Amino acid sequence: MSSYLDFERPIAELEARVAELRETATKSDVDLSSDIERLEGKASRLLRDTYSKLSPWQKAQVARHPERPHFKDYVAGIAEDFVPLAGDRAFAEDAAIVGGLARIEGRRVMLIGHEKGADTASRLKHNFGMAKPEGYRKAIRMMRLADRFGLPVVSLVDTPGAFPGVQAEERGQAEAIARATEQCLELKVPMVATIVGEGGSGGAIAIAAANRVLMFEHAVYSVISPEGCASILWRTADKAAEAAEAMRITANDLERLGVIDRIVPEPEGGAHRNPSRAMETLKRAIAEELATLGTMSAEELRRQRRLKFLSMS
Repeated sequence: MSSYLDFERPIAELEARVAELRETATKSDVDLSSDIERLEGKASRLLRDTYSKLSPWQKAQVARHPERPHFKDYVAGIAEDFVPLAGDRAFAEDAAIVGGLARIEGRRVMLIGHEKGADTASRLKHNFGMAKPEGYRKAIRMMRLADRFGLPVVSLVDTPGAFPGVQAEERGQAEAIARATEQCLELKVPMVATIVGEGGSGGAIAIAAANRVLMFEHAVYSVISPEGCASILWRTADKAAEAAEAMRITANDLERLGVIDRIVPEPEGGAHRNPSRAMETLKRAIAEELATLGTMSAEELRRQRRLKFLSMS
């Protein structure tokens, strides 16, 4: 891992020291195995201790980590036979939301999610995962197609929020988000949503009003970003840590509040440290939920989903 967060600096220093010792041992005949083993153990303990008591603001930083898996990584890691679908058939193709037909553990599904991008070029292409109205209308089109052919819908949420630009508002951003949320609630097929990184506001709920809402251990889910909340309440984004604490944005808080249904554990140190293991865990969790929901009738699925979200009001 090349990027460390501020609170990971002590871990970074130990891991850098281990790397130096390994390099020295390779270039010389000196046996440094005991020193390396000791430092690796110390770094591992520090990593485990640090991640066992992350604050909500630190979890927000982990959820935004640039090396955390993105939608394209999940397609490669949890899905097979992915066939992408593009366009909203009304205005344009929005790369912030990606989706298509796929198989998960042999089960055919419609897979939909936000894509933030992994480098400067791809982040600009995918607009940092902030969808415009055409993105949500594309999601609606895919959900309707899934309903028509009896395919479960699986969504992966990772967005700071819907795109707030003037052009998005001119094209009906609020209406598109509301329609996408409505479409989730109207589905007659099983729907499983997972908050894999950031779950920001209506931009997230538009593809997350599901029968079962899963959430990665170090993901965050909120009606507004901590910085946005702090700017409103304290007139400064410097109070983001305090806002994150008050907003109850973590998986543990949201499970207690009944907003999510299941926490998916992450590898020690977060999904960005071991993406393949994180994706394998997620794949199993999704497969289990789909198997359970598969025993319910279309009307039961629809009723359960609507009652679930009405009970939160």
